[in-house]
Amino acid sequence: MSPAYGRCFDPTGARYGIPTYPWRLAPDGYATRRQLRARGLRPGGQPVAAQLMRRSSRRKTGVMVAHLYRIDRAKPVRPMTSRKWGALALAMLARRTCPACQTDAGYVIPPTLGTCVTCAYPEEQCAA
Repeated sequence: MSPAYGRCFDPTGARYGIPTYPWRLAPDGYATRRQLRARGLRPGGQPVAAQLMRRSSRRKTGVMVAHLYRIDRAKPVRPMTSRKWGALALAMLARRTCPACQTDAGYVIPPTLGTCVTCAYPEEQCAA
């Protein structure tokens, strides 16, 4: 067993407080949030049941962690109501509306520009 595997394998939870498994080696019955969502489920308020761990040179701590939830305790995703759809549509409209010319740009305005491309670079639009 490699040292990296040994540090990440703690099925009893003695070292980290919850059961810990190496990346991609979780037992059946556990899933991440994204995996639950793909099945049409959500954690539903349950606590984290286990975690996946692997070494990472990109993180300050040196490890990446993914939390796992029990599939049998997961609840179905709540359906979107008409009010939620309306609120989402208004939020997306606000992200597409240019604050300078007040028009719908047809795309999400980049936060680096703060305005639509036409307002951000007017001299290039005149040259074309």
